[in-house]
Amino acid sequence: MPEVTRRTFLQATGTAPVVAGAAPSSRPNILIVMFDQWRFDCLGAHGNAQVKTPNLDRFSARAANFKNAFVQAPVCVPSRTSYLTGRYPHSHKNRVNYTPYTQPEPEMQMLLQRSGYSTGSVGKLHFHPPTAEHARQTGFGKVLLDDGIDRTDPYSDYVQWRKRHDPNASVPYHQTVRNPAPGKNPFSAVIGKEYTPTAWTGMETRRMLREAAAADPFFLFSSFFKPHSPYTVPEPYASRYDGVEIPLPRRVDLDYIHRLPPPVQRMILRNTPQYNIGRDRLQWMYRSYYAAVTMLDDEFGAILDELERSGKADNTLVFVVTDHGDQMLEHGLFGKNVFFEASVHVPMMVCWPGHTRPGSYSEMVESVDVLPTILEMCGLATPECVQGRSFAQLIAGDRSRYSPREMVFAENVMPEVITNGDRGTFFVPGKGVDGIRHPDAKMVRTARWKLNYYPGHGGELYDLESDPGEWRNLYHDAEHGRMVNDLKGRILDWMITADENDQIARRWLI
Repeated sequence: MPEVTRRTFLQATGTAPVVAGAAPSSRPNILIVMFDQWRFDCLGAHGNAQVKTPNLDRFSARAANFKNAFVQAPVCVPSRTSYLTGRYPHSHKNRVNYTPYTQPEPEMQMLLQRSGYSTGSVGKLHFHPPTAEHARQTGFGKVLLDDGIDRTDPYSDYVQWRKRHDPNASVPYHQTVRNPAPGKNPFSAVIGKEYTPTAWTGMETRRMLREAAAADPFFLFSSFFKPHSPYTVPEPYASRYDGVEIPLPRRVDLDYIHRLPPPVQRMILRNTPQYNIGRDRLQWMYRSYYAAVTMLDDEFGAILDELERSGKADNTLVFVVTDHGDQMLEHGLFGKNVFFEASVHVPMMVCWPGHTRPGSYSEMVESVDVLPTILEMCGLATPECVQGRSFAQLIAGDRSRYSPREMVFAENVMPEVITNGDRGTFFVPGKGVDGIRHPDAKMVRTARWKLNYYPGHGGELYDLESDPGEWRNLYHDAEHGRMVNDLKGRILDWMITADENDQIARRWLI
């Protein structure tokens, strides 16, 4: 077989039809690379001239690059479960981080394993319980875990590896330098880059790729914790953006925050509010976030190199995705959990050389669409429980066989409530916490309009055409009442029809 180089992988063009019922020997291998909390605008290929992402940019040039991809929940576990099940959060019931998935429908890894794929996972899964044994029960044959937070360190393969290899293993992996010199990054990591979770995830992904090369077909899920906060980043990346002035979000004050619906106010003001953080520190947070993305870009490039060395690059379907974005203090909030574009509008790139047509795609797609797309491209049947819509024909170049979405949806318990009382968040049914109910909030977004609806607390309506920053809430404007009611109706219709397949009896039971 001729050698496949990164250049041939990235420059592959042309399309081929998606073949249903393909034999296992002709099915593509599947590699999903997921970054955590990655902003849509933090990519050179998306017009950001400051962030350095050469490998992702080159991949984007030869991939189907979706400019309007949206997650179904702006928080890790619900979003990841939607990717893996093809079902909306209100259907799969995984609504809050570190809650168990208890529904009978199998996830992506189990469906592929049952169809003859060898399966593996490296890095963050965010499953509960957070153990390798549990992950294997869901369909991952090989599992190497690291969820990136202290509470799950006892189950982390990365933590155990670091204890064996890092001479400074006693130093916490998120620890930053003390007393940095003036003009230097206060988020610079103490540990060396080769011992960071990012480097470990990349290294183990490449090792698992080498092992998987002997098994066709394979499915590998490579999940990096970064660029998720905390903003710790090692050298030489920590100083990569020294002196770079990154545009910062608009300042907000309490007057603005108090005009938002109560659940959004609670999100911004809970724990220790940071809406008024110092601009110098915020600048370093942005520099460190960009640095983390650049480090991920290097790891991604090395993963592509390994894929090419394996000889499998020309028959591997590669997805690059994220579970949600990061507000980065837009609208006064770090993190996510809200329906602003920075949280729900995400990068998504797909490439299978010779089978996907490269280019920029403006069609709106949802994260629930990933599973049915993969199954169709592998020639496998899509279970009736899947609620997403395959875009396989679209990226294969046959737009005539694809019906574009007119709108996308997201939902979230806002803010999420953990009722063990460790943060004083005691929940009273019907009253919420401190008199503010935490509704199962819903979002519907069209190409122009976005409605965020909070039962009992009103909502937000934004005209994204004239107000892409989502600053002018039109929800209570009389002239937009018809639009509010129409979009509420769209949410109602979606909620009624999303579970339609679950409601149909396929045969009489007596």
